[in-house]
Amino acid sequence: MATEILDHLRSQISSLSESERAALALELIMSIDSHYDASVEQAWNDEIVRRVSKVKKGKTKLLSREEFRTKMRARLGQCSQVLLDQDEQRARVDR
Repeated sequence: MATEILDHLRSQISSLSESERAALALELIMSIDSHYDASVEQAWNDEIVRRVSKVKKGKTKLLSREEFRTKMRARLGQCSQVLLDQDEQRARVDR
């Protein structure tokens, strides 16, 4: 029976607009997130406004997707190396 209900809901949801699906998704997430904190939500909203303002005023440099990916790969590589170094140090201690 649960499968039938889910299939019916999926069918109904697929007929919603993108914004309606987004609103529904948010409501569903909020219904299972028992640790909702309005102050955290407000802090994120303030941060978004701050960042958009910096972009509009030209006070920040936007990266292309490729620039971002290159920087992230470099950071992940550095993190990976740090983790490998830590594992190696632990292995020496365990010997």
